[in-house]
Amino acid sequence: MEAAIVWRPSPVGFPLRRAPASSRSLNRFSLAFPPASSKPLPSPISTIRATTNSDKVDFGGYGYNKIWDSVNPLALGKGLLNFTSSNFLPVALVSAVALGLADPTLGCIAHRYSLSKLCTFGIFFISGLKLSGREVREVAGVWKAGIFGLASILVFSPIVSKLIFQVPLAPQEFVTGLAIFCCVPTTLSSGVALTQLVGGNSALALSLTVVSNLLGILTVPFWVSSLLATGVGASVPTGELFWSLVSTLLLPLLLGKVLRSSVQGVASVVDRNRKILSAMSTILLSLTPWMQVSKSRPMLLMVKPIVFIQAVGMGILVHLALIVMNTMAIQIASTSSEVFAQKENARALVLVCSQKALLISIAVIEQLGGALGEPGLLVLPCVATHINQVIIDSFLVNYWLHESEVKEQLKAA
Repeated sequence: MEAAIVWRPSPVGFPLRRAPASSRSLNRFSLAFPPASSKPLPSPISTIRATTNSDKVDFGGYGYNKIWDSVNPLALGKGLLNFTSSNFLPVALVSAVALGLADPTLGCIAHRYSLSKLCTFGIFFISGLKLSGREVREVAGVWKAGIFGLASILVFSPIVSKLIFQVPLAPQEFVTGLAIFCCVPTTLSSGVALTQLVGGNSALALSLTVVSNLLGILTVPFWVSSLLATGVGASVPTGELFWSLVSTLLLPLLLGKVLRSSVQGVASVVDRNRKILSAMSTILLSLTPWMQVSKSRPMLLMVKPIVFIQAVGMGILVHLALIVMNTMAIQIASTSSEVFAQKENARALVLVCSQKALLISIAVIEQLGGALGEPGLLVLPCVATHINQVIIDSFLVNYWLHESEVKEQLKAA
């Protein structure tokens, strides 16, 4: 049992009494001390004694207890842990950027030894382990929606990057990084997770994610070289970029898939530990921005905050524009095909087709080797836009869920 000693000065009262007439002199009042038999004065040093209820504290026998409901360290820690677990990806990315800005020493060392390539390899190896292939076969019945999704992800949205170059913003790397972000395929996890949460067609979402990321190895070098390199007056080694993406993205993905399919028991172990593997992927993903920001810290500190805020706002507008564009296209297509009129398919398409993969963006920027600008400045708007798109789509999913609940209540009434 531990006891904490606290100092609490206690006021000691000495009442003033009129002195007897016989003893009056110059002083008309005298101090009257309490009798010896009275209750002893409380000590200015009190011991806080722990009681059986940890929420109560007894202050030196004064007869009152204080309930620490408003400040409970256990509840505060549990709430913080739950928030971090529910928002692990944005928390990890923001922490990585903050750590790189605060102390770039370790990040520069990790970048010097090409740790980012190992991180990318590990992420796609884990993705291959988690890929069952069953969902791809189930999407055959909605092949029209699949073709629309691939066209939106790999063809239509990269054209938006050409419009981004019309925005005058310095440094130019912020604009170029956001343009690269528009050229890459859809996200590897958040789009599928949000589709499952809203009750959409998760098989369609997962199929679009897998196929678009595989085809993106072919399309991303083409879009970067044809749309972006000419815009900034730089040359992109398309062939080297393609084979680099094959070795760092496709190869580990196939290795993970082969290991899952050929070795007995691997699939069951992976399926039981999907949350742990997802956390490992998130940590590996956050390491690359940490290294890039650490390497480019001197230039990042020279950027005015208002310029970065403008770049973040531009990324939000781009994501909202993709949502509106996909929603309008799906509504037009629903007039001629029942597949697009189904709510499950429409919501899956809006979510998956409007998001972009941060990992592919970072892998492309890493392989460019500074051909389109300082890598740290290129990465920063991609990280900010990725976090914003997850937040915006989370609000969209909550709106859809609330709308569905209202309709169910109206039907029940």
